[in-house]
Amino acid sequence: MVSKGINKVILIGNLGQPPELKQLANGAAVANLSIATSESWKDKSTGQLREKTEWHRVVLFGYLADIVGKYLTKGSKIYVEGRLQTRKWQDASGFDRYITEINANQMQMLDSKREENGSQTTYVNTQATVVSGNQSNAPVNKVNTKNTDTRNQTTRTGGTITAEPVYDDFDDIPF
Repeated sequence: MVSKGINKVILIGNLGQPPELKQLANGAAVANLSIATSESWKDKSTGQLREKTEWHRVVLFGYLADIVGKYLTKGSKIYVEGRLQTRKWQDASGFDRYITEINANQMQMLDSKREENGSQTTYVNTQATVVSGNQSNAPVNKVNTKNTDTRNQTTRTGGTITAEPVYDDFDDIPF
């Protein structure tokens, strides 16, 4: 049994506006996000489909903030994991103010971008899992060509991108 409790938040949603980037006094990057999550249901009394959107304030620090600022825009789909925190400060009038936000320590970009290169169209999946404090986790892009079903995993080497095929052998699964 957990004696101290659990404070964990997991969200998958879309950015409602571009990330707001700032620098702390020590030079560390901070990104503030506004993430929308929606749920829908059928109203039992009217039979109509209803939808409710919740907005979440999310803050990221350091390397996570740099990645978000570089790759995400309004509407981008994102996965974040972190904890709830409430901050208190005094406004210009001396009144106490509070804000509750999610302090994210993990993030994954979930969008796929479409890029057209002449007659060939490629789809770049910008999925990248980044864990706060681990600066060796640079984004890894997966590239799929439109005309084939092969999936390729790309790695960056000296400014160039090389593709390595990913093979899935589902016959080895024991169930």
